[in-house]
Amino acid sequence: MQRIARSLVFTGLALALVATLALPVAGRALAQDDASLLDTVISRGRLICGVNGQVPGFSFLDPDTGEMNGFDADFCRALAAAIFGEVTADNLEFVPTTAQERFTALQTGQIDVLIRNTTWTLSRDAELGIDFGPTTYYDGQGVMVHADMGVASLDELDGASICTLTGTTTELNITEAMEARGLSYELVPFEQSSETLAAFEERRCDALTSDQSQLAGLRSSSADPGSIVVLPEVISKEPLGPAYIQGDSRWADVVNWVVYATFTAEEFGITQANVDDFLSSTDERVQRFLGQGDVASGSLIGLDNDFTVNVIRAVGNYGEIYERTVGIDTPLGLDRSGGLGLNQLWTDGGLLYAPAWR
Repeated sequence: MQRIARSLVFTGLALALVATLALPVAGRALAQDDASLLDTVISRGRLICGVNGQVPGFSFLDPDTGEMNGFDADFCRALAAAIFGEVTADNLEFVPTTAQERFTALQTGQIDVLIRNTTWTLSRDAELGIDFGPTTYYDGQGVMVHADMGVASLDELDGASICTLTGTTTELNITEAMEARGLSYELVPFEQSSETLAAFEERRCDALTSDQSQLAGLRSSSADPGSIVVLPEVISKEPLGPAYIQGDSRWADVVNWVVYATFTAEEFGITQANVDDFLSSTDERVQRFLGQGDVASGSLIGLDNDFTVNVIRAVGNYGEIYERTVGIDTPLGLDRSGGLGLNQLWTDGGLLYAPAWR
């Protein structure tokens, strides 16, 4: 069982003060002789991964096992496996964070990486002293309503109250979408996803807006999923993926190439079940990817040459992660080929594309 820390709690004053003090440090570029966060993580013997912790399918506490499970949680496991060779109860710590505190937690070093349904935007990239890794889930914001309202479109929500999360792009997107349609509305803000769902189910708001993936998770965990309808409109682009402190290229390389490893493994058809069979492959591309040849690979970014083998043994390839946590046979029922099919490999018409492994 991986270690799970309590959610970080800050007062409003402390949050603002810490963020102000941290930004100049977070935003500066590391000199060539500066140590990398990778060295710190290895020396500590533990990766600290910031997650949401309240979104079924993406990161949530399993009530039966007490473990943090889900799509985002598995990418935390993939990173720990790449660094330490395996995932244990001691080398991976999950830290649940709210939408408002997540960036401060990253800026101040309380977490090493943020893998928490976080949207990559220009302002966040430019102003917060953080960088974003490869997109792991291409999403878009939607709205869900009570089925008995008889509403079939966002255009029918004039005068509606809408539950949303504070400190997110969600607030801005729904505001723009409603105002562009000339509709009146009232936002009902909350800090936690569980609070928005509770308020929605208690009819304290007519609608709830969030990323469509998160709506699917919240709907699946509601008391009566059949009483909830997700409207067809997608009102934004929401590329979700890992974020890390700016200016540490070694750490960025590690996070990025671990994600790319899951894409590439799926391209080659390498899975948890057959990875050991592929170790004896005569295909030079596969040997290079799995670190079995004479050419350096993982060592170029400070990891073992066969770090990809450890990643695949721990969580499988991207398709396995997706189908196990949010796919069509899970309570979320997210069809990977449905809609625009963006979360498929580029070879299948999607947007998942890894740079060349050489």
